[in-house]
Amino acid sequence: MAAREMTGVDLEAVITRLQREGWLDDRRYAERFAESALSSGRYYGARLRMEMRRRGFSPEVVDETLAPLLAESDELSEARSAAERRYPGFSYSAASDRDKRRVVGFLQRRGFGFSAIMRALRAEE
Repeated sequence: MAAREMTGVDLEAVITRLQREGWLDDRRYAERFAESALSSGRYYGARLRMEMRRRGFSPEVVDETLAPLLAESDELSEARSAAERRYPGFSYSAASDRDKRRVVGFLQRRGFGFSAIMRALRAEE
């Protein structure tokens, strides 16, 4: 209820103060979100970029945040790790076509490129 009683000027002053004191920082939040998404295997590449834009980050913040993170990560090992976490013991050569499509689709929805997915899955063989 207290928020309803505040004027626009009061809100602007509070936001400005929080930003000045370092409590409200879009770049820091973007870095933490991207690091968490990459380490958990939730999003990668284009999907991570799209998810950050959907959450309201500016294109500049997204580009500045993802450039160093994606440059130092290895898409093949990340794809392999995500597949292993979701489908432990999956063997591409022994899997049915249906299972192969399911795993590939899962990784594509996470943002991995098709060629990286195929190299990662076949590298296990």
